This record gives sequence, C-alpha cells and structure tokens, in this order.
Amino acid sequence: MASPVRVSRWSIGALGVLALALGTLQSVVEPALPQLQRELGVSPAEGALIGNTLLITGAVVAPVAGKLGDRYGGKRVLIRLMAVVSAGGLLAALAPNLPVLLLGQVLQGVMVGALPLSFILVRKHLAAGASRLAIGLVMALFTGGGMVGTLIAGPLAEGLSWHWMFALPTSVVVATTVAVAHLMPSDPPVRSEHRIDWPGVVLLSGTLLVFMLGLVRVTGAGLPPLGAGAVAVAVAALATGWVAVERRAASPMVDLRMLAKPAMWHACVLTLILTAGFGMVTFLLPQLFALPAEGYGFGLGTTDIGLLLLPGAVAGAVSDSVGGVTARRFGLRTVLVVGALVTAATTIALAALHTAAWQLVLAKVLIAIAAGLGNTALLTRAATAVETEDTGIATGLLVVTRVIGIALGVQVGGAILDSGADPATGLPTESAFAAGFAVAGLIAALSLLVIRFTKKGTQA
Repeated sequence: MASPVRVSRWSIGALGVLALALGTLQSVVEPALPQLQRELGVSPAEGALIGNTLLITGAVVAPVAGKLGDRYGGKRVLIRLMAVVSAGGLLAALAPNLPVLLLGQVLQGVMVGALPLSFILVRKHLAAGASRLAIGLVMALFTGGGMVGTLIAGPLAEGLSWHWMFALPTSVVVATTVAVAHLMPSDPPVRSEHRIDWPGVVLLSGTLLVFMLGLVRVTGAGLPPLGAGAVAVAVAALATGWVAVERRAASPMVDLRMLAKPAMWHACVLTLILTAGFGMVTFLLPQLFALPAEGYGFGLGTTDIGLLLLPGAVAGAVSDSVGGVTARRFGLRTVLVVGALVTAATTIALAALHTAAWQLVLAKVLIAIAAGLGNTALLTRAATAVETEDTGIATGLLVVTRVIGIALGVQVGGAILDSGADPATGLPTESAFAAGFAVAGLIAALSLLVIRFTKKGTQA
C-alpha cells in the first residue's frame, strides 16, 4: 500500500469537491421533475425515466469501473470517466427534446463509477483509520451535492431555463477533474499475471442492463405477461452465464467467495431494500408539492419545491458523513433497526398525514437520516471487510445495489401515480399518493425481517 504521506489534504479536498459537483449534477432533476414533465409533455412514469436513465448507466458502470480501477489505477480510470460525464452534461444542457436529454443522462450515469474509484484512491493513499473518515467525507460531499442541486435547480430553471441546471454543475465537474488530475498522486496499478475477465464484464453488464430496462418497461409503459416473462428469462440466463464464467475464470471480475461473505451479501440485500423505500419517497414528494393547490396539492414551483426539499438534503449529507462512525459506536444492527423503524413509521404516517408542507418536510428529513446512516454504515463495513485490492469491486457492487434500489423505488412510485390518475384531469389522485407512501412503509418494514434473519451478520 502507498504511504499515507503521499497524499495531501488538497488532493482529498479536490476529490471531495468533485464528489460535490457530481452529486449536484445528479440531483438537479429531482425538484425540477414536475417542470420538466410539463415542458416536455410527459407523464409521471415517463418523467421518472429522466432520472432513472442516469441510474441505468450507473448500474452497469459502477462494478466495471471498480474492477478497472483496482487493476489499472483509480486515478487513471476516474479521469476518463469524468470526460464522459462532462460530455453528457454538455449534451443535456443543449438538449432540445426528451430523447436528447435522455442520451445526456445516459452519459452522465457513468458518474456513479466515481464513488468506488474514489474509495480505491482513499484506501491506497491513507491509513485504515483515516480512510474510513475519508470515505465518509466523500459520501457526505456527494450527498451534499444533492443539497446544492436541490437549492439551485429552481432559480436556474425558472430564472433562466432548465438547460442551465446541467450546464453549471458540468462546468464545475470539468474544473475539479483538472484539479484532481494535477493534485492527486497516481496510484500504481495492481499487477496480475491474468487478463481482465472481459466475458465476466460483458455478462454482468448485460444482466444489469436488461434488468434495469425491463424494470423501466414493466413499471412504466407496461409489458404484457409474455414480455415480462421474457425479460425475467433473459436476466436469469445472463446471470447464470455470468456465475458460470466467474467460477471458471483464472482472475474473475468478481470473486464469488468474496460475494458470499456475510458482510457482502447482507449489505447488498439490506441496501436494496433501504434504498427502494427511500427512492419512492424521493419521487412522490416533489410530485405532491407540484399538484394544484385547489385540491390536495400545494401548487409550488421548482424553486419552492427545492427549498422544501433542502432540509432533507442537509440531513442526508450529515448522516452520510457519520454513518460509519455511528455503526462503530452503537453497532451496525442497532443503526439498521432504528433506521428501519423510523422509515416505516414515517412513511405509513404520511399515507394519512400529508396535508401540510411541514409534515412532508419533516418526513423527508427523518427518512434521509435513516437512509444515510444505514447505507453508509453498510458501505463502510463492506469496504473494510475485503482485501485492499478488492475495494473497488466490493464498493462498486454496493453502489450498484444502491442505484438499483433507488431506481426500483422511483419507477414503482411513478407506476402507482399513473395507475391512480384521475381520468378527467390526468392528475394522480390523493389515494394514489397514500398508496405510494403505504407501500414505501411496507418495504421499510420488510427490512426489519431481513435484519432479523441476518442477525449473525449484522452484529458487528
């Protein structure tokens, strides 16, 4: 491992600011989604696709980026991914219609790979104790970017145009990438006698891509039973092929023995459930804020929605930064149980209490704290439970699980609103929102069962 003295505070600072800029670019869509739906003339389910297109790419790229970073060096791969992100941000900023915007989101989605690559650099250049703090810092700044994106989306979209929501963060990504390239020491690649397991890369990427696209189609536009069955068969076939290849590969992309460790598969399952419920709430709240005030909505614009979502973004950033420390102090199991209880109680209460803005703001804060603590605690535990050379792929798998969970929650939320739309107005009914919040609560309650059955693996 590289000596800790090789990396300066400026290097870690540049890495953190890059994470902040990426979080901002990723989050500007959330408060502006109702405005984008109006200006582009799309339904809630189609609007959910705007954010999920980025997540689809992220789901494919994250584990691949982590593996390539482990092999060729985190800095080298990170700089190249940021060039793709910058191109995607520029394309979204210039997009004249929905298809071009979606293409820009596809390219921006490779930003998800920046997290495991950042963790590789942190693990290689810092001592164990300092690396835990740095991982929390990077996660907190990425989440803090959500706070910044939530705050600036409205003024930019309403004062200038929604195109500027993408243009401004993209310019910061370009500048901070240049800073990281100059300040961060290059981490030496891990030398191996074996080549990259490209068949494993292709099969895992194909599995994730088919799964995510199938998820969007099934919960969005809808698929007949035969189509849904075909998607399930394709995912199962690709996943089976991937497992077979990994078992025979001399240097597999993912060491299945690592994935079989309780610390890894417990973390993956719990992360998926926690983020699915969080994703539903993240999607439903802006939609409710934007509905006309004559009924049960609030009739708010993008700026006002951003301001109301801001406390939740702040709470998420703070909880992300202390998730690992909290789990070490009170125990991972305690953090997860308390978080699940808070999320379940809050979302179920929202099904009945959603007539005042403060109720929604408080709910977002509580859920963001619970999700931030739980997710970062699981990520930190997984990152430190594997060998240093496996940090990238291990954290990449956790990041992709987080991405899939959020995408699942967002698409399910969009599907519930579409299915509960008023035929006369085309707007979601109040009962559709109540059903969405109730489903999010049931998902959170499900995590309690998972924690119970994985008791031995969550005692640490």
